[in-house]
Amino acid sequence: MDIVTSTLLVAGCYLLGSVNGSILLTRLLRIRDIRTQGSGNAGATNMARVHGLGYGLLTMFLDMLKGFLCTLAGRLLLGDMGILLGGLACLIGHCFPVFYRFKGGKGISVGAMLALAVDWKVFITVVVVFFAVALVSRKVSLGSVCTSIAFPIASFAFGESRAKIVLALCTMALIVFQHRGNIRRLLDGTEPDFRAAKPKKGKE
Repeated sequence: MDIVTSTLLVAGCYLLGSVNGSILLTRLLRIRDIRTQGSGNAGATNMARVHGLGYGLLTMFLDMLKGFLCTLAGRLLLGDMGILLGGLACLIGHCFPVFYRFKGGKGISVGAMLALAVDWKVFITVVVVFFAVALVSRKVSLGSVCTSIAFPIASFAFGESRAKIVLALCTMALIVFQHRGNIRRLLDGTEPDFRAAKPKKGKE
């Protein structure tokens, strides 16, 4: 494995991952800083809760885009090992961004693109798990945790390479860690149901 190429891939993907979609949107559109609203989390779910579903979906798209670009670059440069290095670096950057004092999102949007990079069948599996759990429970956090657990299980079941299974396991571990507060509230029965804010006219 080319050490120079690997190092540049990891550094570049970490920096791209550190560009947070929700924070970028709040600055470009001059709306309230998402880190001071709702749960304080800089992710798509909190954007939807505070600023409306449209902003949440746009945030999700931006975060998924960087995951797609990083895994694509990794695949082109180093194959499956590149997907592992680039994807994981992007996810770490998203969760612990150097540009925002290492406080970022929880990794679901990026994680979805990592699942797609592993295999389209794995991607479909985790998407189905997410919507099934989230719609029945009305709790995005529960859907997110269950999805992260389904990722390595599906990767193993579909016979993916060792590098891809390692990526899936690392993604699961990081997403579960980022949702530790949500898990405590789920166990306590205090985790709120998901409700998107209604769109507001004009600038906030």
